[in-house]
Amino acid sequence: MKTVPATKCGQTASAPYLSFPELVAGTFFFLALLPAMTVAEAPPTAVQTGPPRRVIAADDSKRTMASIAADGKVEWKLPCGPIHDLHLLPDGHILYQDGWTRIVELDEHRKPIWDYNAKRNGNAGRTVEVHAFQRLPDGTTMIVESGPARIIEVDREGNLRHEIKLTVNDRSAHSDTRNARKTEAGTYLVAHEKDGVVREYDSAGTIVWEFDVPLFGKPKKGGHGPEAFGDQAYSAVRLANGNTLIGSGNGHSVLEVTPAKEIVWKIEQHDLPGIVLGWVTQVSRLKNGNTLIVNCHAGPEQPQIIEVTAEKQVVWTFKDFQTFGNSLPVAVVMDP
Repeated sequence: MKTVPATKCGQTASAPYLSFPELVAGTFFFLALLPAMTVAEAPPTAVQTGPPRRVIAADDSKRTMASIAADGKVEWKLPCGPIHDLHLLPDGHILYQDGWTRIVELDEHRKPIWDYNAKRNGNAGRTVEVHAFQRLPDGTTMIVESGPARIIEVDREGNLRHEIKLTVNDRSAHSDTRNARKTEAGTYLVAHEKDGVVREYDSAGTIVWEFDVPLFGKPKKGGHGPEAFGDQAYSAVRLANGNTLIGSGNGHSVLEVTPAKEIVWKIEQHDLPGIVLGWVTQVSRLKNGNTLIVNCHAGPEQPQIIEVTAEKQVVWTFKDFQTFGNSLPVAVVMDP
């Protein structure tokens, strides 16, 4: 290290001087440390109540998909387009959508290894949006297309292997469907958002079961927040007992419905103490019998994901309005 004269207020002083090789070496050393420092010093962004969990979620407003560790810190974050479905596959891969027509599979290193664009297989020139998809046990991928109003199954090369037509009364390329799942029985359970109906189809496209989401005597009211109201169903999953669990969208509720269409269990907008339900999107029944609820458009004071018991006791909540925004519709929740 050398010294050179340095002046201040007319005085001369000796100041340290780094040679160019020393400066470069120091800079590279600092830059090498920067990623580790950033990770180590990054404060938690998520707040959880109850047993800490790891969460992978995505947000429409911030166009972000991220993994949040049990300690509340961001593990990784990726940009994404509009998104209404998300899966963590058994091999650790992630199946998500990057926009309304593109479905992507990421490997365990979050590198894309497969993608599919819904503008193919007869959709050239058509308006199409995808709001649901599912990797099936045989390796094909089920894709539900709003606009064309159909379900297709494609192989790894994107070739069409199966197709059924959907029944839609009020057609909309954006709202024909929301989430849908193929059941263990081989039927297709579809939430038709704009129709306000959950329909189950067999492999030929025949409706074998249908449930009209009730308004419970209330008038419809537009909007997306807790003040809105309607029957725009977002999700439906078949339970082990044969019942169907429904996320009613702007109905602000979770419904469990028997094959005879009887509501045997429900959670309404203000049933949970201190919590207001907004647009109820994805719902699932956990192995412990509890129900997981994704609470979208409810506002920054409300949790975005909630776990409740059969007795409607809240045992876990998740909120991260720094990483995500007020439009978090999809999430995968895991133990640490």
